[in-house]
Amino acid sequence: MNHWIIAPIVLPALLAPFIIMVLRYHLDLQRIFSVAGTVGLVGIALTLTAQASTGVVQVYELGNWPAPFGIVLVLDRMSALFVLLTSLLALVVVLYAMGSGWDKRGRHFHPLFQFQLMGVCGAFLTGDAFNLFVFFEVLLIASYGLMTHGGGAVRLKAGVQYVTYNLLGSTLFLFALGTLYAVTGTLNMADLAVRVAELPAEDTALLRVGAVLLLLVFCIKAAVLPLHFWLPASYANAPLPVAALFAIMTKVGAYAILRMYTLVFGPDLAIADGLAGAWLLPAALVTLAVGAIGILGTQHIARMAAFGAIASMGTLLIAVSLFTPQATAAALYYAVHSTLAAALLFLVADLVMERQGGRIDGMPPMAQSGLIAVLFFIGSIALAGMPPLSGFVGKLLVMDAARDAGDFAAIWAVILISSFVTIVGLARAGSLIFWQSHDERHNTEPDPENEDEVIHQPAPEPMPGLTFAAVFGLVAGLAAVTLFAGPMMDYTRATAEQLYAPQGYIDAVLTGDEE
Repeated sequence: MNHWIIAPIVLPALLAPFIIMVLRYHLDLQRIFSVAGTVGLVGIALTLTAQASTGVVQVYELGNWPAPFGIVLVLDRMSALFVLLTSLLALVVVLYAMGSGWDKRGRHFHPLFQFQLMGVCGAFLTGDAFNLFVFFEVLLIASYGLMTHGGGAVRLKAGVQYVTYNLLGSTLFLFALGTLYAVTGTLNMADLAVRVAELPAEDTALLRVGAVLLLLVFCIKAAVLPLHFWLPASYANAPLPVAALFAIMTKVGAYAILRMYTLVFGPDLAIADGLAGAWLLPAALVTLAVGAIGILGTQHIARMAAFGAIASMGTLLIAVSLFTPQATAAALYYAVHSTLAAALLFLVADLVMERQGGRIDGMPPMAQSGLIAVLFFIGSIALAGMPPLSGFVGKLLVMDAARDAGDFAAIWAVILISSFVTIVGLARAGSLIFWQSHDERHNTEPDPENEDEVIHQPAPEPMPGLTFAAVFGLVAGLAAVTLFAGPMMDYTRATAEQLYAPQGYIDAVLTGDEE
């Protein structure tokens, strides 16, 4: 077996308790070990991606128990891609948190950060539906701690709302898993795929109920309307470096939809007809539209970034909901872009808020406004999908993939109009924050009822050079996704082909035949 497959889970799982038990009173050592562990995770992810690029599906059997009796981790092109994306984003975020001093504004930032990485990587690598639930819970616990990092009544309130809503999703997840297990007798994904395909059509009513419940759970994680209510307040009130890391968490929902509804409930399966795509596409279109309107209407830069994350998920899920290889390849490319773009906007929002507060209008001029304005401009055109950055390429790919859909005109209209609204909203915010003259600004006193002004107090950055280096790392990532769009699309096309030919995955897990 390839023991590297379990390393992205084991490394942060060991590092987190070591930091909290041995280094809890030594912040400098915590930073050193946390950064070293994250760099190690990047190296492991690069190794796994190189191995997965050969097209071979590799399986790691925990305790050497074969599937479906034992727990397995599975490495294929899609899981490797998302683990690599997680590790690169994590490195940027941990450097930014150190440079901005966010990691010392509360307790246990770095152990919680490592537990978060463990949960995310585990969700991407697991080959078992119940362990997907387990890693979702690891995500929930660690993300709650990170959300409330730094304290404050408003942040705690947003955190409780976040946990409550996601616990509801966890309850639905258990109901869904219980239903599937009652019908099939297994929760191993590959074994589920075999048994679901063997069920006679007249015995699949309960199975369809379980599949719909699973879709609801994954839509909650992906912040799809009308299940998105937890995201704007949660992300806007969290420490914004944490919100930048959370940009990958909504992708866990999209990943789970792709995994389960190509492997277990595939589009070619008669009993799965209409389970996902027919429901998901309208919801994704509304998600995109509401996200764009939120960007235009909000008066707070953190909430604007949160609505930007919602809009980007809408575009991503439009491609996912089509369930064709071409659309899935476009979705995977856009997932990489949107994660980097959303994280960039959250970090730029934090730079703005540390210097002048969270309101878009009525605040005094800020220091270093020229450099931050450039970063805001780059993040805005990336999120809005304007040329020359990868968002433009990604949206073109999504629209091209939708040409064969029956309602392609509605899809194109929503994407284009929402892009225009997003551009207007971001341009409005940028002009008010960076280019409105001092005389034109209102001398508005901070409003104690304003959530963003209460919990985001300007504070000096201990290492401002490191914060800007981290942000420019995301800019470099967006540039790389743009410049290497051709090779990336080759990889995502091969990934989509692998997803829509699930027999290789099933054989690798159940028989050990790696293909």
